[in-house]
Order: sequence, then C-alpha cells, then structure tokens
Amino acid sequence: MMRFAFLGSGSEGNSLLIESREDTTTTRVLLDCGFGIRETARRLERLGVTPDQLDAVLVTHEHGDHVGSAYAFAARHRLTVYTSHGTWLATSHLRGADVADVRVCCADHGFAIGGLQVLPYTVPHDAREPVQFVLSDGQARLGVLTDAGMETPYVTARLAGVDALVLECNHDREMLRNSVYPASLKRRIGGDFGHLANEVAASILAQVAHDRLNRVVAAHLSKQNNTRELATGALAAALGASPSEVLVADQEEGLAWQTVRA
Repeated sequence: MMRFAFLGSGSEGNSLLIESREDTTTTRVLLDCGFGIRETARRLERLGVTPDQLDAVLVTHEHGDHVGSAYAFAARHRLTVYTSHGTWLATSHLRGADVADVRVCCADHGFAIGGLQVLPYTVPHDAREPVQFVLSDGQARLGVLTDAGMETPYVTARLAGVDALVLECNHDREMLRNSVYPASLKRRIGGDFGHLANEVAASILAQVAHDRLNRVVAAHLSKQNNTRELATGALAAALGASPSEVLVADQEEGLAWQTVRA
C-alpha cells in the first residue's frame, strides 16, 4: 500500500511525506523539507511518524521554502538526501561540516529507495536544475508537480497514468494582477518559469485525468493571490467533478494521510 500526507504546503514551507508498505517492509521519504528541524519533527509527529522512521529526503530545488533544513535534518537523523547536481551546487551555503549523505539524481533516470521507485523529471522554474517526482510502489503511482511556470508536453507525459496527483495551484491571475506585489514579483510569479496559475493547473489536469485517478490535491496555494474555492473550482471543472472532491494541502495544517489507490 502507498499513501502520502503533507506536513505543509505554501510559500512559508513545503514538505510531503510518502510511505510504502509491503508485508513487513515500510519505506518513508520526505519530498522537500522546507521547515526547520524542530518544526519538521513536530509536523511529522502530528502524522504519527518520527524522524528515525524516515529513509530519505528528496529535494526539488534550492528555494528556501523547499530546501529549508533538508541537509541539517538529514545529517541529524542519518538520512540520505537525493537532489539534482544543479541544486547540490546551488545549496553549497546550506551544507555544514556534518553534511548528510547526498546522492545526485538525474531527470528521467529512476532509482529505488526501499520499496519505492522514484522518477525525477525536469520542470520550468527559476532555479538551477529543478526537478519534480513520480513515485511508485509497483502497484500505484503518485505524481507531484509544483513550482513550475507553464505546462509542457514533457511534463504532462511524465504525469500520464498516475493514480494520485499533487498539483500546484499557486495563484488566480486576476488576483495576482491586482495584488500589492511589485511589478517585478508579479512578472516572476506569473511568468513561464514562475508558478502555476489555477487555469494552467486545470489544463494540465484535463490532459492527464483518467478513470483510475483516485486523488487530486491542490498544493502551494498563495495566501495573497488565491483562495481554496478558486483552486478547487478550477480543478473540479477539469475533472467534471464537485469541488469537494478536490483536496487542498494547507500551509499550517498540511493534509492528513491519503491512500494513493483506494
């Protein structure tokens, strides 16, 4: 069985917990670690997990709300960090003398962590070498897409056939346009290497939706430039479903455990 839960999602910190169980073997990984060491442990405890029960940390890119305490947390708890070479280079200032075990991963080259198969893939974002991930336990597949500025055929191809999907719904374009943000920040967020608008996320979802898609989670919502109602409404329309069927990963509360395939 494969399941996942959010420690939190948003500009103040991101972390996704993925678990695979088969017989007596359990594998648990964090995808991003955008909170401090103590806060990460506290949020894990809320989900019934302790740091010593983890196997690895996957890091998508070098922005602080994603890399956070990843190296320090991993070093303290003797975990392996997996990230791209570009992200490894871009985070040199975060690595102390007691650096964690780090392994470089490459887009489109899958690897195994215990009972999980992990496939990194590249995304258009303003970072050195950002990646996102598709994870599988051999029976079900979870796709994750956040921190991307636009849809591309490559991205939708990587997400095709997933049983559960975490999908960034960062902003509503009208709210962003009318926000108090400086013009330069608006251009960055709304640009091709920024973050996904609700309507773009909905377009991606419409392309990858299929009968076995069991869970859809709206993630990385902006507190200033989006609402739960706008995000879930956009994704629900793409699915031809009710907004209540779309889950939301919250900044403070995260998201409780969800089974990838019911």
